[in-house]
Amino acid sequence: MFAKLSVRDLDCAGKTVFVRVDYNVPLNDRQEVTDDTRIRASLPTLEFLIEKGARLVLASHLGRPKGKVQFEFSLSPVADRLSELVEAPVRFVRDCVGDEVREQAGRLKEGEILLLENLRFHAEETDNEPGFAAELAALAELYVNDAFGTAHRAHASTEGMTKHFAQRAAGLLMEKELDFLGGMLAEPERPAAALLGGAKISGKIPVIESLLERLDTLMIGGGMAFTFFKTLGLGVGASIVDDSLLETARAITRQAKESKREILLPVDIVVAREKTGDAETQVVLPTDIPEGWMGLDIGPKTVELYSQVIQASKSVFWNGPMGLFEVPSFAKGTHSLARVLAEATNHGTTTVVGGGDSVAAINQLGLAGRFSHVSTGGGASLELMEGKVLPGVAALSDRKEAMV
Repeated sequence: MFAKLSVRDLDCAGKTVFVRVDYNVPLNDRQEVTDDTRIRASLPTLEFLIEKGARLVLASHLGRPKGKVQFEFSLSPVADRLSELVEAPVRFVRDCVGDEVREQAGRLKEGEILLLENLRFHAEETDNEPGFAAELAALAELYVNDAFGTAHRAHASTEGMTKHFAQRAAGLLMEKELDFLGGMLAEPERPAAALLGGAKISGKIPVIESLLERLDTLMIGGGMAFTFFKTLGLGVGASIVDDSLLETARAITRQAKESKREILLPVDIVVAREKTGDAETQVVLPTDIPEGWMGLDIGPKTVELYSQVIQASKSVFWNGPMGLFEVPSFAKGTHSLARVLAEATNHGTTTVVGGGDSVAAINQLGLAGRFSHVSTGGGASLELMEGKVLPGVAALSDRKEAMV
């Protein structure tokens, strides 16, 4: 499933390479990049191609301009930041198709970079319109996708245009994502565990079902735990519960027992009447949540229990905070387990963070470099862990076929 052609396999000297990157980065009111993590993540692929003497045409989306040109979603500030990070000339063109774009791409010299304007200024990008895809493809001789965060979308730049290339390769970041996430699915070193949190259970059901077939222990936290508690007949106070998924949660519990997997739920809860930093809190057993109070974090005994599982595991996948970590009063569970995971990594455990709010939490703590892999794609990583085939990955050349 993951044996795709790599950018390392391409003969790209003197050729123009279209690289789909993920530069969907935050900008402030002054149109400055406030977090360049995704730009930096693309550098290994860009530097590799530059060293090989390629000409680079980069394309990305930013925000949701919905098919219209909107100044606040321009990639111009990204071009400025990229030029500061890479030792190569970087030019920017204010469209991604058209005569000027073709002219600029044709003038590229070896080792130079041309960043196109936001793909989503054209509705044809998300519509995967064939003519638009063909125009993008005409700009280059080789195709590389290094934007894992958009690989679950069948858009013109991730799927449609690939039909025009004989060789369609994964960039180094894409390759790393598939290696770590795919390895967690296919052959995790055991014991293997997952730490799953977040506010709602609805988006995590397919992930839970998939991981139950592949891993040994699932540790549940965050708001999703209360749906499971309710299936056990426990009072959950004012905690978030998805009543429409109670039977699904029961079925998952039965599935775990039948497959001899273990689902762990919190053994103590931090509760409050309000989601504010100055709200009164108390730590209670799951059986003792007061009426009108809501669970907003896991308690210290749960941290201890989950820490023991993490320390005994050889592979751990983490997605979703353990509580309302944006409020310091309810961040202790998430932050404590993030530190435990980082320490486990030091002792040889493979730790994979599946994007989204989990990444925000470890960035708060300055721990991003302390894990085996931190995914750049929240939605894409979850769909992959569900066992789905991602359109942007399926569109890449299979290595065995391409190397014949």
